[in-house]
Amino acid sequence: MALLGDAPGAFAEARYVRTTAMKTRRVVDLIRGLPAKEALTVLKFAPQAASEQVYRVVESAIANAEHNERLDPDSLLVTQAFVDEGPTMKRFRPRAQGRAYRIRKRTCHITVVVESVAPTAKPKRAPKKASGGRSAATKGSAE
Repeated sequence: MALLGDAPGAFAEARYVRTTAMKTRRVVDLIRGLPAKEALTVLKFAPQAASEQVYRVVESAIANAEHNERLDPDSLLVTQAFVDEGPTMKRFRPRAQGRAYRIRKRTCHITVVVESVAPTAKPKRAPKKASGGRSAATKGSAE
């Protein structure tokens, strides 16, 4: 899978983030397809704990596009955002009667791709033809 498409852009990645991939995907789904500045605003007010980590990755992707690729940060769009599972740390919790329960401390890798989208120019309309009132079809029917 190619990270960057035809449009100029940049990406950022956070690896071994200590949140589960499932919970982080809920946050990433909120920002996919949004303009980068709007995505930061959405993440700032999202109640999920993973939004803080995703916010940092989006900020980094914007900074990479601005400094490495010389792109205007206002023209950036979050084109791809995905979360992969990282390694799981296994720990044990002592329980009653000598038993031990396994605790899985999951990690994830967050990747965000931003691409520059040129502001779309409004298409020029063809000038309207000057009409002298009614069309030829309606002139004959009115008389």
